[in-house]
Amino acid sequence: MISRQKIWIPRFAVAIGILVLLYLFPLFRVVSLDDANEASAKASAAKFDPIVFVDQFWNDKLLASKANAVDALALVNEIQANPGKVRQARGRQVGLSQSYFLTVTGVGRVVSVEKNSVGLAITDQSDEAEVVLESGILFGNTVRDGTGLLDVNEFQNTQDFNAISTELNRRIEADVLPTLRDIATSGTEIEFSGCAQVSDESTDLNPLRVVPFFVEAK
Repeated sequence: MISRQKIWIPRFAVAIGILVLLYLFPLFRVVSLDDANEASAKASAAKFDPIVFVDQFWNDKLLASKANAVDALALVNEIQANPGKVRQARGRQVGLSQSYFLTVTGVGRVVSVEKNSVGLAITDQSDEAEVVLESGILFGNTVRDGTGLLDVNEFQNTQDFNAISTELNRRIEADVLPTLRDIATSGTEIEFSGCAQVSDESTDLNPLRVVPFFVEAK
């Protein structure tokens, strides 16, 4: 009888110890619905908002980048004189891509109006489009990558970085292109700033196709 009690007492002590450990360190934690909702709301608030980001970027940096853009007249003259030197002298390459980008600003005279583009003569003697402003639905990363103001390494993931392109394109389609289409009549002088992507110098430089982020009738 005594030996059984001796066996039972340690087992009871072990069981009590296990119960105490489970109380102090439970295998799972019950979270109230209110706490769960609050945590979810905080996580959502921490998510990247491309609309807010682009709004600030647009006002604080993008429009100001006109001051550092290549003059359109100088660029067109360089293209006509020696297109092979444009990449080295003016271009901006991203990563290992063979394409390069140009940020350009200037004044041109409307010489053609198409469904998705407006052709501008930049030099006084020209009656042909030397710069073409895109005026249709936009795709790609031309404005995001063209200015060199945004670095993918400064963002948590590529999804956020790609969302910037989508929102920039949407913003241009909503705020810039309607103005461009309204003022684009033959002979009108248009001041513009924008970015161009050059993948094939034999076709992309003459005329230079530009995605505008600023347009205004002179």
